[in-house]
Amino acid sequence: MLVGASSWSARSLVYDSHWYPRRSMKAAERVAYYTERFPIVELDATYRFPPTPDLARQWVERTPAGFLIDIQGWTLLTGNATLPDSLWEDLRVEVRPELRHRRRLYLGHLSHDGRAEAWRRFAHAIQPLVDAGRLGAVILRYPHWLRPGDTGRALMVEARRRLPDFRLAVELRNRHWLEEDERESTLAFLEDEDLAFVCVDSAHGPPVVATTADLAVVRLAGRNPGDWDEADMPLAERFAYRYSSEELGVWAVTAGQLAAVADEVHVLFANVYRDFAVANAAELAELANAAGSCPR
Repeated sequence: MLVGASSWSARSLVYDSHWYPRRSMKAAERVAYYTERFPIVELDATYRFPPTPDLARQWVERTPAGFLIDIQGWTLLTGNATLPDSLWEDLRVEVRPELRHRRRLYLGHLSHDGRAEAWRRFAHAIQPLVDAGRLGAVILRYPHWLRPGDTGRALMVEARRRLPDFRLAVELRNRHWLEEDERESTLAFLEDEDLAFVCVDSAHGPPVVATTADLAVVRLAGRNPGDWDEADMPLAERFAYRYSSEELGVWAVTAGQLAAVADEVHVLFANVYRDFAVANAAELAELANAAGSCPR
């Protein structure tokens, strides 16, 4: 079981908390401080903009051997609305002409060749992480509006086909995939495609705990109530929830049960508000270590 946070550089963590010894620390110093304390991190910089090989090599150079980085898949590849500027400039000619001036880009707006090239470049960009043994998994977060059906399954099958040698984890943000009448078929589908299921703890109801691959992933986003889709809600405040010791105790047991059936479990605290995520991660790691299921 590897426990960590969903950011080592979130503005709220760096500037609104005292977890790092100095606010003037350089980025490389913060990474070194983080990696001395945790064996894994989830990075979301790859969610809105695809990474570059140089950035991936930088992550490798700044982290120690054995450290793992889970990265979020680029929005374009998961059917989410995407910023047109995030597409490589030379690939913009592959967008259908009548759609080039839209404020949001979708995977279906690209030609067949452009779509294939986008996947190829994403895979090429993160290859340095693979070569160095740093890539934990690519977390594919599918949109809230994507209901169960052929469209969603086709997107996931394409991800597996385009990234055949990567560990992929799937977060299904539309609750209908996991309702009782769909849950069994959804989990069976993920297992058939060798896609790890991402168990999410949030304010939107009790989490579904399951594993569909050798890897199990848990993301704890906090249980902050309210409408997360409100445009005027500050992003950081959506995650302003600190898990109690009692809640972490339950998760320590649950994650330990996942570890009993999966080769590896990644527990990622996504409540990245001030030092909430890192503090909760450290506490859960201590609880899991006491139970003998966490190496650090």
